[in-house]
This record gives sequence, structure tokens and C-alpha cells, in this order.
Amino acid sequence: MRTSSRVVSVNVGLPRLVSWNGGEVSTGIFKEPVEGRVALRRLNLEGDRQADLSVHGGAAKAVYAYPLEHYAFWREELGQELPFGAFGENLTVDGLPLEQEIAVGDRLRVGTAVLVVSQPRLPCYKLGLRFGRRDMVKRFLASGRTGYYLAVEAEGEVGAGDRIESLALDPARIPVAEITRVYASDRDDVAAMERLIALDALPEDWRGYFEDMALRARSR
Repeated sequence: MRTSSRVVSVNVGLPRLVSWNGGEVSTGIFKEPVEGRVALRRLNLEGDRQADLSVHGGAAKAVYAYPLEHYAFWREELGQELPFGAFGENLTVDGLPLEQEIAVGDRLRVGTAVLVVSQPRLPCYKLGLRFGRRDMVKRFLASGRTGYYLAVEAEGEVGAGDRIESLALDPARIPVAEITRVYASDRDDVAAMERLIALDALPEDWRGYFEDMALRARSR
């Protein structure tokens, strides 16, 4: 991690109704930068909510961080300017290890809060809604530029410009990108699934998912 790792932007938003496929859906993916200090609680940031709590939010997905380093790729790929928060992230961050390096269970101090890396962001169709592109979910996963969710170990406050400090590295060193790889492409890699199942820092629902996945892979 660079010594200059920092929060570039804090982004929040409340659910809104959006037209999609001839109907209306409620989504909290539209985030906008906010100034000043923002309270960071166990389940979300102050002023931020998710629409569908069956797949979004919860303690293991309290905060979504997206690297500033990916913005240049997407500006070129999509041919458009992108404001901070464009990917629905709460924190646009600069200088943190990317998905291939940062590991599930790594602990960070962000502002006055302590956060723990929990899992990659695997988007639903609402990412396509956000960009007006039906292929966006596929492109997002294929790029490997998923960002990652963080759980809140200790509540605090965060603001743009805050330093991000590495507090502890998870000893298993299983990167966030490994979950995406097994989930999205290498669905017969039972050895990797077993490592993920044994990873205490990985949320229980993910470990259960990989247990089922490993059973199916072995039976093929």
C-alpha cells in the first residue's frame, strides 16, 4: 500500500424509482459526492440506503469502495466522463492495493473508522440500468475491476481527503479477485473452493455457496 492512500470522495444516495424495461424499479445505485464528515455506522454511511436488502447491504456489505485507478479504464472503455460515485461506491479510494492484491480480512483505518475487506462487488442488472447498457454487468465482471465491500469493525467518521492506513493483513492472503475468478469463470477449481470455504474472514453465505459449488463440481 502506498503511504499516500486516501479517500478521494465520499458518496451516498437514497433509493429512487427509475424506469427500466417498461416498468419502474427502486435502486440505490445512484450515489453523489458529499462534503464534510460523514458518520460511518455498522450497516451503512449516514445518508445512504440500499433498495433491495435481500442482495444489497448488511454488515458484510456496509461500505463499497472503488479504486480511482479504474476510472481511466472505464472512461476510455465507455467513452464518457464519469463522476465519482458512478459505480455506486460509497468511497472512491486512491492508492489502496487493487483486487488482485488486497485480501479478504485485511483491516484498514479509514478516517476514524476501522473497516475489514469482506468480498468483491458482484453487480446485479442495476449496474446496467445505471449506465444505460445491458452489457455492463458482463463487461464489469470480465474486467476484474470489481472494487470490494468492507465491513465496519469500529464506527467512526470519514471525509474526502482522509488518509487510509493498513492496520493488519489477513494471514491467509486470499485476494478479492480470487472470489470473482472462481465465481465467474473457474467453476471447476475445487482446490480453490476448498481454500475459500476454510477462509474464516469470508462471510458465511459465501462459504456456503462455495460448499455447494464444490459438491456440484465433484459430481460432474
